[in-house]
Formats: sequence, C-alpha cells, structure tokens
Amino acid sequence: MEKEAWRLEKEQMIKNFHVWNKDAVKGQIVFTGSSLMEMFPIEKWVKELGPNAPIVYNRGVGGYRTTDLLPILDACVFELRPRKVFINIGTNDLSDGSVPLETVMSNYDQIITQIEEKLPGVIIYMMAYYPINYDAATEEMKPCLLIRTNEKINKANELVAQLAAKHGQRYINVNAPLMDEQGRLKAEYTIEGMHIKPKGYRAIFQDIMTYVKE
Repeated sequence: MEKEAWRLEKEQMIKNFHVWNKDAVKGQIVFTGSSLMEMFPIEKWVKELGPNAPIVYNRGVGGYRTTDLLPILDACVFELRPRKVFINIGTNDLSDGSVPLETVMSNYDQIITQIEEKLPGVIIYMMAYYPINYDAATEEMKPCLLIRTNEKINKANELVAQLAAKHGQRYINVNAPLMDEQGRLKAEYTIEGMHIKPKGYRAIFQDIMTYVKE
C-alpha cells in the first residue's frame, strides 16, 4: 500500500509539472534528476536573489531511476525548452546491486541523446554523483549504502565524465565543499547518510550558480 501511495504521489507530481510548464518562461534553465535534485531548493534560492536573477526550474523527482526519467522527459525538460539543463540521475540505479554500471550509463546516454535531439544547441551539465557517509547513516539506510559505496560512486562519476565528453557536454563536480577529509559526505550535511540537508546544498550553491550564470 505504501508503494502504491508513493507511485500515485509521483504521478501527481508529473501532472503538476505539465500544468506549471504551461505558464513557465521558456528558454531558461532546468534542473532535473531524482531526490537529490528534487530536495535541492535551487529554484527558491535563485528567486530570492532578486528580479535580475536567472530563471531556474527544478524538475527533480525523488526515487526515480534512469529508466523512470526517460518517459517523462517532456514534463521534466522538453516542455520548458531550456537553453541549459543540469542533470543528476542514476543514483537510485547505483543502490541496486543487480543493475550494472554499463546499463545505467546506457540509459543515461539515451536521456542525453533525446534531450539533444529535441533541443538542438542545448548545454547539458552532467553533475557528479554526491558522496555518501556510511558511518553517519541510520541503521535503516546502512544496507543500501553497502551497495551504493563511495568507491562505486567514484567509478560511476568517471563514466559520467566520459559520457559527457562523448556528447560534447559538460561534466561538473561541485562535491568538494560536501566532503570530509576521507572523501565522505560530511556528517553534519547528511540526513541519514545519503540525502543532503539544506545547509549542505547551501555549501555548493555558489559553485552551482557559477555554471548557471556563465
């Protein structure tokens, strides 16, 4: 029942996107991906910069994998006809030990290809996956983080960088402010070892804005 409620919640979110997109300013900047994007209050914070700030839309959907994003690219990207797309998708795939990295990257490749075909000239910023912190994780989260390790994340980031190069798009890594001396997500920035608190997003906000404004 809980899974069905989650599914219905996400379907409603996509319906909302379609409605909101009708009134949105086209040709602006879109952030899309899974929960680590959905939870980033980038749209709110940019609006707070004032009337001369860039226009940013967040179309992240928590819990979604690469295979989930592919069929909803119209709601999350195409309808907005953005000139720039920031994307962070695939971390939920990394949490599933039965999904090879090659499969994740093949799906990601399809996503980028579709965006490029629909939006010629678009600039895509493929974001490095954020680190995790097993030692700061809740007991409920620890089994997942035995699969989604920082070693696996680092390998996946290498593949994302290669995929960006293949497409002539941008790979960006803004993780440095989030990391402790061991390369883990700082304990004070994480909710349960994986997701990030607002103060963690605030630590990378200025770095992100450098790319938004360029």
